[in-house]
Amino acid sequence: MKKCPFCAEEIQEKAVKCRFCGEFISKKSPEKWFYRTYIIVVAFLCIGPFALPLVWFHPKYSRNVKIIISIIVIFLSILATILMKKSFDILRDYYKQLSDIMGG
Repeated sequence: MKKCPFCAEEIQEKAVKCRFCGEFISKKSPEKWFYRTYIIVVAFLCIGPFALPLVWFHPKYSRNVKIIISIIVIFLSILATILMKKSFDILRDYYKQLSDIMGG
């Protein structure tokens, strides 16, 4: 007999599903929530390159995948920085022209 990892009730050694809580019992440990793909995507959208440790510590990604994702994220971060600088320059020029027209 062993204990169910979800409800801690006694179940048989070869049980695939707990009869008390209905959860499936697997030999491998369940994936941690912060390694789920959608969490990593949301992290990249929110904090950008600061989410790279989630990729590098992910146990299922190969080294090549980690390198490719890192290169893509760094490239997109540089591109976003350049575009943001250009948009601020355009806004600064616009407000300068506006203040010249208004006589300020």
